[in-house]
Amino acid sequence: MNFNLNPEQQLLQDSVRRFVDRDYDFEARTALVKAGSRCSAKHWNTFANNGWLAAALPEAQGGLGGTLLDTVLITGQLGRALVIEPYLGCAVLAAQTLRAAATEAQRDALLPSLADGSRKLALAYSEAASRGLPTPVAMRADPAPGGYVLHGVKTLVLGGCDADAFIVSVMTPYATPASAHDGAELRLFVVEADAAGLSRCALPLHDATWAAEVTFDGVFVKADALLGESGSGLPALREGLLHGTAALCAELVGAMEKAIEITSEYLKVRKQFGVPIGSFQALQHRMADMAAEMEVARSMLYALLASIETDAPEAAERTASQAKALIGRAAKYVCGQAIQLHGGIGMTEEYTVGHYFKRAVVADALFGNADLHESCVAQALQQSLTVE
Repeated sequence: MNFNLNPEQQLLQDSVRRFVDRDYDFEARTALVKAGSRCSAKHWNTFANNGWLAAALPEAQGGLGGTLLDTVLITGQLGRALVIEPYLGCAVLAAQTLRAAATEAQRDALLPSLADGSRKLALAYSEAASRGLPTPVAMRADPAPGGYVLHGVKTLVLGGCDADAFIVSVMTPYATPASAHDGAELRLFVVEADAAGLSRCALPLHDATWAAEVTFDGVFVKADALLGESGSGLPALREGLLHGTAALCAELVGAMEKAIEITSEYLKVRKQFGVPIGSFQALQHRMADMAAEMEVARSMLYALLASIETDAPEAAERTASQAKALIGRAAKYVCGQAIQLHGGIGMTEEYTVGHYFKRAVVADALFGNADLHESCVAQALQQSLTVE
């Protein structure tokens, strides 16, 4: 995989960097947080007008025809500013799952409004028992005349507070009973947010972003709310989560970069014994360790992008688990060390660096934490050895 950016990709990365430097400094972000903002309409329009929402969507449905690399370039820069808008949840997770699952007619109907920012979709897949993984799924869809009735609860729905509709993973009876090995399969539905029986509870997360808990209490949907064909639900959900994991990992690499920059500047101006504390060799060693961890994380991100492009889905998912565990732990280490090097001021709400650690903690919980993904990798390796 070629990681040298072409001119269009360099322009994309530069445009996002200019936005976060000019319009999304820490003071601007703090003002949004204090105002209780979950998604600034002004900033979301900026995302749409600059083509960031459409970057990795097909040209036939209003997108720019880009790839996962374009998404990663965007989220890497957004991570530097700890952007609170639900780009990850709506523009990556939901959009890429929809692209993977939908028929051509469904893409034509749904993707253009995501690309231009006029509608937001959120992916409601996580449940208490799944711990951020795509399975198991307890939510069910009971057949009814003309459609299905949905029952269940979805947790940690990123972008769910302001979504116009949800993509929901549900267990449904097989269309042909003879093909059923357990009587049900995972399918994806598009459910409007104002559907009767649907309720959502806004959940403020530790890093000032928001998620939602969505309850489906006898929600009726028509049969045409089903995305794609039988057998497409779980593969599409896994593909969407692959894109989401890569985007989140890139965001954490961007956050580590910024945390190191902030800390480096602080060590140059903070004085002790009449000299900048950055001149102390022990602190220089700690900064070197932080930079090394960040570069290992960046290399792991590159390995994940290459695996998604070239490997079979099972191998790419195993690499995604490795990346999620390694980069998540690296981010907590780097951002935690940044707080340590700032001393007491690093613990205050009014100072920037502590918020990067909060983002790292929340990111570790999303899509399954490091321990869970390490367990997934261990199980996959054990199975491969057994087969051999």
